[in-house]
Amino acid sequence: MTVQAILLPVFALVLLAFLLLFELGRRRGAAMKSDETRLAGAALDENVWPPGPTQCANAFRNQFEVPVLFYVLVAFAMFTRKADLLFVVLSWIFVVSRYVHAGVHITSNYVRHRFLAYALGVFVLIVMWIVFAVQILFAV
Repeated sequence: MTVQAILLPVFALVLLAFLLLFELGRRRGAAMKSDETRLAGAALDENVWPPGPTQCANAFRNQFEVPVLFYVLVAFAMFTRKADLLFVVLSWIFVVSRYVHAGVHITSNYVRHRFLAYALGVFVLIVMWIVFAVQILFAV
């Protein structure tokens, strides 16, 4: 696979983190303008934010949990030249699941839907790691 094909899902996932960061800023700014949140209180206590900014902050924070395992895997797969078509397809499924997860997180925040997207992403990532490990350990 080409470097571009391998890295495009990574760029898409990084874009998601930046989109959530900008949305978080917008929501927090709106909360401060409407006096829902006092800046002095927010400086020391994350719990002062209303639900909208809190949902977005949680979605943004989630981009630095499970996705870190994806970023590491992509780096390893590129270094070892084990990123094939299956790897890229699974990468896109993982990234789409992260977008759905984040979308649910910052809108309805319906836990069942959010969990399904999260579980799909984690499952795909586990499969990616297993395939990679087999390829490395058994020189496939």
